Amino acid sequence: MTPRTPAPRSRRERPAKPALTYEGIVATAVRLMESEGLQRVTMRRLAQELDTGPASLYVYVANTAELHAAILEELLGAVDLSPAAGKGAAGESGSKGEGDKRDGDWRERLARLLGSYTHVLFAHPSLAHSALIARPSGPNYLALVEAVLALLHEGGVPDAQAAWGVDVLLQVATANAAEHSTRDRTAGAEAEHHALVAALRDASPGTHPRIAALGGDLTSGAPEQRLAWTFRMVINGTATTPRPAR
Repeated sequence: MTPRTPAPRSRRERPAKPALTYEGIVATAVRLMESEGLQRVTMRRLAQELDTGPASLYVYVANTAELHAAILEELLGAVDLSPAAGKGAAGESGSKGEGDKRDGDWRERLARLLGSYTHVLFAHPSLAHSALIARPSGPNYLALVEAVLALLHEGGVPDAQAAWGVDVLLQVATANAAEHSTRDRTAGAEAEHHALVAALRDASPGTHPRIAALGGDLTSGAPEQRLAWTFRMVINGTATTPRPAR
């Protein structure tokens, strides 16, 4: 006996799909990035995951670049902004809570804040390179910018220098994370690093006197130490370098 073909179900009998929302789209995009990598987070792939058509997503997100910026904005919520709270921000009770993080020179606290931002990107290597061109504009990004500016203001950095400096500081942090993520994903990166160290160490004093004089110190220090020093160097430059006259 020939089996009968099942009758098609009416749309009215199917469970309704959840309504699309911006928050739901971004949350799904973050999950896709974590499971499949950022390169797979396209409008078409996201529409497939949400069981809808790509055209439906354009109501909420203009293109893939804007989608990646929205993912970055979401992840910026994990940046530790507590160093910007400043000393004496504990309230009347005197209980500091995270007081140790809030204490210290403003430069050191700004370096810690930038370090937290960098490590958020370290945790999502596929996003770090995209962050060089992604331009989020949501509340998490604004909170990050405000925290950096607040610490520069606390340190007496002139407003004009702070206005340009915040962009440079975040660019340095982002570029460091992007370089780190690229190096980690490149085959043979460790061998290339060892070759560079050997070339610098064995440089001839006759042809490269300054390299020979510094020797191993050119590649010394743990990555965390070098990153913290980089932040302090750029922070000090922001504080002491006047903007050109208009």
